[in-house]
Parts: sequence; structure tokens; C-alpha cells
Amino acid sequence: MPKTPRPNILFIESDQHNPAVIGAYRDEVIRTPNLDALASRGIVFENSYCGSPICVPSRTSMLTGQHPYQNEVWTNSQYLHSGIPTFAHALGVAGYKPVQIGRMHFNGPDQLHGFTERFIGDHNPNHLGADEVDHGSLHGTAGPARISLELSGHGLNSYQVHDEIVAARTIEFLNDHAVNNTNEAFALAIGLMLPHQPFVATKGDYEEYRGKVPPPKNPMAFEDETHPYMKWWKSHAGLEDVTPEEVERTRTAYYGLVTRLDSLLGDIFDSLEKHDLLENTLIIYTSDHGEQIGEKGLWWKQTFYEDSVKVPAIISWPARIPKGGVIGRVTSQLDLNATMLDAACAPGLPSSSGRSLLPLIEDPESGEWQDIAFSEYCTEPGDKAHSEGDKIWQNRMVREGDWKLIYYHGSDTNGENMPSQLFNLAEDPEEINDLINDPAHAERAEHLTNLVLEDWDPEWIESKIREQSSNLEITIPWAKNTKPADTVRWNLNPDWDYLNTPQE
Repeated sequence: MPKTPRPNILFIESDQHNPAVIGAYRDEVIRTPNLDALASRGIVFENSYCGSPICVPSRTSMLTGQHPYQNEVWTNSQYLHSGIPTFAHALGVAGYKPVQIGRMHFNGPDQLHGFTERFIGDHNPNHLGADEVDHGSLHGTAGPARISLELSGHGLNSYQVHDEIVAARTIEFLNDHAVNNTNEAFALAIGLMLPHQPFVATKGDYEEYRGKVPPPKNPMAFEDETHPYMKWWKSHAGLEDVTPEEVERTRTAYYGLVTRLDSLLGDIFDSLEKHDLLENTLIIYTSDHGEQIGEKGLWWKQTFYEDSVKVPAIISWPARIPKGGVIGRVTSQLDLNATMLDAACAPGLPSSSGRSLLPLIEDPESGEWQDIAFSEYCTEPGDKAHSEGDKIWQNRMVREGDWKLIYYHGSDTNGENMPSQLFNLAEDPEEINDLINDPAHAERAEHLTNLVLEDWDPEWIESKIREQSSNLEITIPWAKNTKPADTVRWNLNPDWDYLNTPQE
């Protein structure tokens, strides 16, 4: 690869974007011209997996290059320890002044974690328990609940308002940089909320896809679900009897939200081009996790099926890496962290599990690359959205080559041990044929189970989660009573969340 000056760094992380809903990933319905153009200027990674299929642990894994069991952030209620370095710290060591705009989903007093400045921020409070986020007439639709399917369609999603402000502030940053810092490379991380539910798009974006979005490939009726954990999850989340109208309306809105996200990214890319910054800017686009959009009768994330645990991973750096490439090797989102630091000549994070993708880009058929990725999903006691009373789960996935094993620790709500799931993704990309009980694949299942448990102790994880949950019994009431000030926060106006009436 050619020698180049130190690149600008632009890291973009959206929320809940299924990579299958991008033109560059071969969706023939979605209109994503700006992401497609980004892909044409760089490399698309087709098999990239997040560290956890839920927001906070996924984002902290990406930041630290550590799996949840390493940085001890497993749920949306847990805090990343300020002593754990992030890619922002490493970029700072290399001479950058890393700046963040928008979504990060940090919990607690440390709202920087290595960034020198943050603008706009998240809509949720810095301190858990400080107050409730008010989604107005769309109350309840931001979580994993049936109401998010019932209250779907066209109107306004406050997360779109957030992202419009984030995009505008990003363009302002780029304009200022072009005028005042012509000889200094920037490092900028952007956090966007779309296409996260509420599944409500503007009428124009919704109408673009009305009648055009195909139904799920594998809708799977509730009564056809056989795995005990998935059966419980569907029942717990109210997914037993989702109507065809809800499916069509929700998927249509989701496609509209993706196109709106793409449009905002286009404004940012246009600003880079305007200032002649595209050539030597390393752009990484990804999302914290996917969205199941009705596949297998599932919605949101929280599972290890491909639609939930896979993430988009597009890397563009025209000055150094090839254009228009597609790499199908198995990679982890943690590898994006290591790639960014490698490109910036920044020190690697001491405890990172990430691997730079630059050598793989140079030689996509490299025999030295290990095709493996892990993801974790754990729950905590008292979390009504994800758990059952005091019962909690510790689940983990490994993908190695063409094979994926999903390990469910412990028993279901009836006290029965839960089986793992085993899929051959080359022969069964839709994950329909579970091979866990096939004697012909017993050795493979044992090998993958050993990989899952090699450095991952579910009993220890449960004890740590319960300990952290006990701490929240003090810190949450403290925040409710003392109302600590937010250092970085975007104020969501409940009037920005609504459905149009009528929906015709």
C-alpha cells in the first residue's frame, strides 16, 4: 500500500441498522446512494459481527476493543470503567484531538472516555434514574415491546430530529476544520440514532416504500418456534400474533428511516468533498447491532441470528486502500477499532481483542487471518424488558468459518436445560436448519462449545452482573433524589414523536 500523510479519521456509528438493508449489501429495494458511494470508494465487509446485540455493551466493546466479559459491560444499565482506555485515548496519544458528536450511550459521570470534546449528546440522562425520557404519544415504542409495531407508520421520529442536528453540527465542525486547521488531521466520531425504533418515518420517506418492501423471507409463526429461549422471548415481548398489517407498516417505516439516515450521511460526505478531504480521510461506517425486521417472527435485536448480530462495516480511504472491494471473511466489530488505530499510527490498546483489517484488505485470501467472531448477550435481574423476575441469562455466540454455534447457559423458566443451536451458514444462510442434534456434527458442536467456554465463565459473569445490579439499588435512587446535572445531553422534545392521523 502507498505511503500517505496521516489520515483524518471519521468514525460513524448508527443504531440498529441491519446491513442487509443497504444497496451495497445487495438489497434491491432500499435507496442508499451515499452508503453505496462510500462502498464504491472503499471496502465492504460482509460478515462483520458486533460484540453484543444490544446498545451499551456493543458500543463499549467497539470503543475498547474488548468483549463484554473483558470490560464487564453486559447490559444497558452498566458503566464503563474510566480507567479502561478507548480508541479515543489511543488517538490522543498519537497526536489527534478526538471529538465526538451525538450518540454514545455512556452511563455515569464520565461522558468523554477519552474524547477531548463532545457535542449534542444522547437523549437519555447521564445518570441512570435521573429522569425518564418522554416519547410523547409514542410512549413505549423505543423499547422491545409490541407497541412499537402497533404504533408504526408515518409521522415524526424524534431520533430523526436528533440526527439532523448531529449532521448539521458535523458539517459545522468540518467547515471550521477546513478554515482553521488545514495542516492538522482531525479525528471525529459521529453517533446517530436512526434507524432505531420508533418505527415512524416522515410521510415522504414512508411513501417512497409503500407497497415496495417485500415481506420477511422467513416469518415463522409463533407456534412453529421450537427453541425454549426464543419461545420465551417471543412471548415475553408480545410477538405471538403480530398482524400482516403491522409487519408491512413497520418494515416500510424502517426502510424509510434507513433512507433518511443515508441522506444525512450524504450531507456529511458532501462537506468532506467540498473541502477536498475525502481522499485522505479514513471513513468507517458501522452500526451498534442489526434489526430483525420480522425475520423468524422477531423484531429489534437481542438475539444471535444474522439480522440481529451482524453489522455493516464499510471502510473507505481512497489515498491508501483499494476501491470497490468486497471481503467475505469473518470479522468482528472490534477489528474496526484496531484498524482505525493502525491507520492512524496510534498505539494499540493493551487489552484489545481487535485485529487490524489493513493486512486483510491487502490480501483478502490471507491464510493467516482467523475467520472467527464472538458475541455476548446477558441480562440482569429486575429488567422487565429483557428478563423474567430474578431470572437472568448468559448467552454467547461464536462464528468460525462457515459455522455458528449459539450457546444458552443454564435452564429456561421451566427449569429445563436449554440446548445450543448450530448452523452451517454456507449451506443454510437463513439459519433454518438447526444441526445441534445431528450426530454427524457432534464433533463440530463440541469444538465450538469449547471455544465459547474457553475464556468465558457464565457463572462468574452472573455473579458480576448481580453485584452490579445491587450497586444500582443505591445509585439509581441517588440520581432520582439528587437530580445531578447532565454534562452532555440532547433534550428530546416529546412533541417530536407522533404518528400522522389518518395513516392512509
